[in-house]
Amino acid sequence: MDIEIGYRQWIVPEPIAVFLLVHGLGANNERWEAMADFFADKRISSYAIYCPNPEDYNGNILRLRETIVKNNPAKKIFLIGESLGAIISFLLVSRHPALFDGLVCLSPAFSSKLKLPPADYLKILMSLIYDPKREFNLPFDSTMCTRDIAYRTKMEADQRESRRASSRSIAGVFLYQILASFSAKVMTPPVLFLLAGDDKIADSARSAVIFKRLRAKDKTLIEYSSMYHSLSVELGKEQVFDDLMKWTEKRI
Repeated sequence: MDIEIGYRQWIVPEPIAVFLLVHGLGANNERWEAMADFFADKRISSYAIYCPNPEDYNGNILRLRETIVKNNPAKKIFLIGESLGAIISFLLVSRHPALFDGLVCLSPAFSSKLKLPPADYLKILMSLIYDPKREFNLPFDSTMCTRDIAYRTKMEADQRESRRASSRSIAGVFLYQILASFSAKVMTPPVLFLLAGDDKIADSARSAVIFKRLRAKDKTLIEYSSMYHSLSVELGKEQVFDDLMKWTEKRI
């Protein structure tokens, strides 16, 4: 069910673990439905945050974690993010390693393949000074997210799906990408990277570089050769879920 304070939950009795799910820029928590249903059958509860404004991610994630701890005492909590949600989660765990029992990054957008028109970069810079809430079009669509035609149609009909972002949000993404390079060197909790081999949006090669820099001794990387960016809704997502389940089972 959708909760007024900005998250959706899939609750099972006596869960063996709990996932806190963080969507990417322009997405929403509906994206996690197939994955949460899969893990509910495996006795794992999921809480998926809805955060249309990137500036609110950190505070909302921490508040949702408090709710999870209250409702699931003594259960292990894994933070899972996709795309920009993966970067936000990555930075948060690097700063607060004791808050989560593991981090999972799906198609983390440490570097973007998307390019704006050259004039837009100047407009964004000027907007940061005079009108940071001004929005700009983002150069991607559903065909770059997933090969699943039925899900593309669903995305296009969902009014919460957005292909625009404020200059403040766009600048924030660039800052997060820079900070991630340094944060990798202090990352200590268990980490799983799940990468799309045919990512049209994020640069998987850059993610592999970040992975090599991780200080964490417990780190795993899996790449899916033919899959597009949004692994949680992509054709073949069941294999991604299976791999995540195997990884989780070893850490609970």
